[in-house]
Amino acid sequence: MKKNKLIMKCIYFLFVALVLNSCTEDFTEINTNEKELTTDAIADDVLLLGQVFAQAQYGSMFQSAYYFQYAQNWNADLYVQYFAMTTPDAEADRNDFADFWSAAAWSSFYSDCAAHVKAVEDISLENGNSVGNAMAKILKVLSYSRMTDHYGPIMYSQFGNGESAVAYDTQESMYTDFFVQLDEAVSVLKANPGAEMFSSSDRMFGGSADKWLKFANSLRLRLAIHIHYADSAKAKLEAEKAIADGVFTDSSEDAFVSFSDTNRSPYPKITPWGEFRMSAAMESVLKGYEDPRIPTYFSEAVLGDSDGDGLAFEGLLNGQSQSALSSPPNDDYSNMSLPYLPLEVGGTNGDYEVMTAAEVYFLRAEGALQGWNMGGTSEQMYENGIRASLTAKSDVDETFISAYINSSNTPVPYEAGTLALTDIPVAFSSDPETQLEQIMTQKWISLYPNGWEAWVDLRRTGYPKMYDRLFSDNPDVGTDEIMRRIKYPGLEADTNPEGLSGALALPEMQGGDKNSTKVWWDKK
Repeated sequence: MKKNKLIMKCIYFLFVALVLNSCTEDFTEINTNEKELTTDAIADDVLLLGQVFAQAQYGSMFQSAYYFQYAQNWNADLYVQYFAMTTPDAEADRNDFADFWSAAAWSSFYSDCAAHVKAVEDISLENGNSVGNAMAKILKVLSYSRMTDHYGPIMYSQFGNGESAVAYDTQESMYTDFFVQLDEAVSVLKANPGAEMFSSSDRMFGGSADKWLKFANSLRLRLAIHIHYADSAKAKLEAEKAIADGVFTDSSEDAFVSFSDTNRSPYPKITPWGEFRMSAAMESVLKGYEDPRIPTYFSEAVLGDSDGDGLAFEGLLNGQSQSALSSPPNDDYSNMSLPYLPLEVGGTNGDYEVMTAAEVYFLRAEGALQGWNMGGTSEQMYENGIRASLTAKSDVDETFISAYINSSNTPVPYEAGTLALTDIPVAFSSDPETQLEQIMTQKWISLYPNGWEAWVDLRRTGYPKMYDRLFSDNPDVGTDEIMRRIKYPGLEADTNPEGLSGALALPEMQGGDKNSTKVWWDKK
């Protein structure tokens, strides 16, 4: 598998070289409205249009193992310290992010997701398929919000214009439009209760308009919380609107992109490569809280309990040197648990967690902390978030859950001679800043392994606290600092130079195309 991975890297380097040589010719093809290429084939066939919609859903989550690795596992998953890398080529865990990886993520998004979303949105609009169009709008908001949260300004409103130069939108303007898009979609779905569309292809909700409606409201809440340090008035307005319209309240409503034998989940593909293991941060918190989700998240280390604490779940400190990893210490540390491992060893195809009731409760807890009307107090929402996550991701009963919620347990040192990650208990504090840290720490645990969203939280709030990395290879981001964004791929300078230069001149990019430049909502 390791050899196959290296072969694929070489193939991709060749691909990038070919793209660079072809310059704007290939970019124009990617940037051409896919509607024009597919209308004749699928305009009158809802089943085929649904299949395009399904491909957009897979593409929004980077279901290809290689693209997923570059888009999430080698950046966000490491930045939030869900994992630490164990391979000698672990520069990603030392705050480096190669241009090649950015190019893979960028190209995958615009070809595998954005183009398909636009095709469904445009064709459904032209054919009067209002419910399908509303679903496409919601998926567009989900997928583009994830990308702009990674990069900052990106191609959005002008993508698909068929030109060789495409302007980037500011993140602020994109977020403004995200709420407009959700307004339009919600209005349609409210007017069509019980409707179904793309039912045989929809990998999230089986075509249910009612489920898409509740997801749209929950997504609105997430995006409102994202911006509350940048535009508190707008954030409050949108968050309270989401609650009034109805958000996820039970784990049975959770949003997942389901995978199959044809479209396999990425983690079972990448875990056999043996490149990452449980982080020291996760060990400190999960062991300290005596958290029942630890066996759901991680496997016991092959070599057992190396630190003598009675548990064989072992984590590695992030940012190891190349020399320290010359012999990958995979057997010393915990791999992901069975649901994330290959079928051959008892794993599953799995599903990609997009958004859950637990996340929604933690969002409501954070909103209530600001004094917003979230349908309950911050403490109530915090406890509901913990309860929803424990119920969904462990087999404990209500007695255990109540004891966990009221526990005075705190994180512990990950090995003798080290410090605990933080000193906060689970039981809700009376101090507002400690309450925020508690909300974000419990949300971080519940989001696992959705590093994409957890990285947003880390940047905008500074929580949960992270261990300093041992080493950093990035002159712009120190061992005790947070990676703030992903740099644009060099590919853009060749295929869309006018668009890129315009982006770099935007007020949001005055810090330069660096990993230390904050995105628009990163204002705390």
